[in-house]
Amino acid sequence: MNIDLKGQVVLVTGAAGGIGEAIVRQLGEHGATVAIHYNSNKEHAQKLAREVGNESKIFGADLSVPLNGVALVRDVIRTCGSLGTLVNNAGVYLCSPNEKNIGEWLTDWNRTIAVNLTATGVLCREAVNYFKKAGGGRIVNIASRAAFRGDYEDYFAYAASKGGMVALSKTIARAYGKHNIKSFVVAPGFVRTPIIDEYIKEHGAEKIMNELALNELTRPEDIAPTIVFLASGLMDHATGCSIDINAASYVR
Repeated sequence: MNIDLKGQVVLVTGAAGGIGEAIVRQLGEHGATVAIHYNSNKEHAQKLAREVGNESKIFGADLSVPLNGVALVRDVIRTCGSLGTLVNNAGVYLCSPNEKNIGEWLTDWNRTIAVNLTATGVLCREAVNYFKKAGGGRIVNIASRAAFRGDYEDYFAYAASKGGMVALSKTIARAYGKHNIKSFVVAPGFVRTPIIDEYIKEHGAEKIMNELALNELTRPEDIAPTIVFLASGLMDHATGCSIDINAASYVR
């Protein structure tokens, strides 16, 4: 099967590392022009854009201020000339024990919801409004197994934010299918990224590995091909679906 994304502009948020970077590289290998969003790691984003090629470009935005998502989408469309697929990958995973004082706990909650859910909602809104005029498009929301099974006791906000992403994505699929707009969820579990490396340092790898049906931890490169497939249009009739990529650590 030959997947050719040449001529398609794909915006990937949180693209300067981890799952996002792997998605960018895979999209580039299949010819896409990638709008590479970063928050603070501009130098690495620039290097990634050069390596990916295809006239890929970088776009900085702090999505803890969700309104920045409006400018981000519009800047991508203005700079690249179009938008074919939005991949909402940016997110935070903040440990926030209930024993924290309520002020600190709310700060963690508000930041998590702002980045993981509110910014995603703003980006989806902007993309949908553009896609309606452009004749269609695709949205891929990177959620989590936590959206379906819940998460650990110190991650109330993370689980809530990812559950919201799933409901948002299904709503878009149901509401805008007649406008040729497709929406999908990809739900990873633990993935070998710097965030999880920190978790392993603190808690050890055994706790994670005991949850998996496989003998190895999922890598960003295990997630990326699915996003390429969804962006290709070959999965359009699966709009509204959620795809689990978590080594059967959550089986519905």
